[in-house]
Amino acid sequence: MKKILFMFFVASVLSATSEKAFAQFEKGDKILNLGIGGGGYGFYGGGGFAVGGSFEVGVHEFISVGAQADIRFYNYGYLLGPSDNYVALPIAARGSYHYGKHFLTIDQLDLYAGPALGFNIDNNQYYTSSALVIGAFAGARYYFKPTFGAFVEFAGGTNMIPAKVGVSLKF
Repeated sequence: MKKILFMFFVASVLSATSEKAFAQFEKGDKILNLGIGGGGYGFYGGGGFAVGGSFEVGVHEFISVGAQADIRFYNYGYLLGPSDNYVALPIAARGSYHYGKHFLTIDQLDLYAGPALGFNIDNNQYYTSSALVIGAFAGARYYFKPTFGAFVEFAGGTNMIPAKVGVSLKF
């Protein structure tokens, strides 16, 4: 009988802690996204890909702030003409509003959106330049375990990676 009561106690404690651990987003959460992305660059730009990540800290039950950095590899040229390969490094501060808590009942799903502001270092064989990163993003994270999940993110603006996908780690 003692073993049955002990097992019941352990199961109830684990279920209570797992619900809290699977919460969509909470103040104090630290989230690291690591992923790959792609999409065109500029008016003449061809496709390319990017690798990078972002880190955010929850400062309110709905708001997180952090930074993002990517390394983007792409080509630039005309449709039938020669093209050049480029490397760009967009770095930006970001803030997210986690709006899924208002209407979702799926604890493993975190919906978020927000602005990004920073700078972009562009490098090729002809020059090195810098420009502003100004844009907005929207994304979703799904946690398979309390500290591990996947994310997808879409962005628009200047020098932003249009689409990203990868893994999310929550601390």
